[in-house]
Amino acid sequence: MHKAGFVNIVGNPNVGKSTLMNQLVGERISIATFKAQTTRHRIMGIVNTDDMQIVFSDTPGVLKPNYKLQESMLAFSESALQDADVLLYVTDVVENPEKNMDFLGKVQKMDTPILLLINKIDELKENSQQALAEIVEHWHSLLPNAEILPISAKNKFGIDMLLKRIQELLPESPAYFDKDQLTDKPARFFVSEIIREKILLYYDKEIPYSVEVRVERFKEDEKHIHINALIYVERDSQKGIIIGHQGVALKKVSTEARKSLEKFFGKPIFLEIFVKVDKDWRSSERELDSFGYNPE
Repeated sequence: MHKAGFVNIVGNPNVGKSTLMNQLVGERISIATFKAQTTRHRIMGIVNTDDMQIVFSDTPGVLKPNYKLQESMLAFSESALQDADVLLYVTDVVENPEKNMDFLGKVQKMDTPILLLINKIDELKENSQQALAEIVEHWHSLLPNAEILPISAKNKFGIDMLLKRIQELLPESPAYFDKDQLTDKPARFFVSEIIREKILLYYDKEIPYSVEVRVERFKEDEKHIHINALIYVERDSQKGIIIGHQGVALKKVSTEARKSLEKFFGKPIFLEIFVKVDKDWRSSERELDSFGYNPE
């Protein structure tokens, strides 16, 4: 028996949906099919085991749209109601439950299993048990068919229990995505793939197939990301082609990769790329393992 399904996360802004998503998938940008943008889009992250595949989906906070971009953002959130096998409706301990009744009304009509998550319970002060009980009772009146689970995404409280319940609710189904889309890839993986994509676009013949990319440094602060990457080739002649006359070819790859990375991560990127000859990288088991090609 194999289970698979779409577990979609919805709710109003600032209730902790993205924090929850990151906890559920492991760490930020740790999933092979994880499109990291600001949350103006629907962002998917895939978790695989031998007998299960969970396709998590984060969505923009629900807003009444005032302009075109917000209309698109709302459409992403509403689309998550259409294809969910399990819906995670996220609220918190301070939000007004009647904040967006139009959207909530659509949730009320769903036949899909709904887990209503009351997040940030660590922020409850005095009489926390009584306060939580009152919040639960109010939400039960609004969504009587939902299972209500108190959590703290930031502190990982209730996350294991939530994952267990999601697994129980998933339908029997084959996987929706290839299982070789690994779920444990960090941000560095996407950096190397974007650089390699540019090499595929701008170089001919055997060059792209003789190249691998390793990210040597990935340092992120609140405003910027600093990246040092190495392009591995097999021969000195290939190194010359990659660099190009007076470094023009490598500069083009670096510039185009930086632009794509800035779109991907939503931050300014400082990118340095160097080229190194490693004659054995495609035939060395140790090298292939270090590049993540270990089949296990």
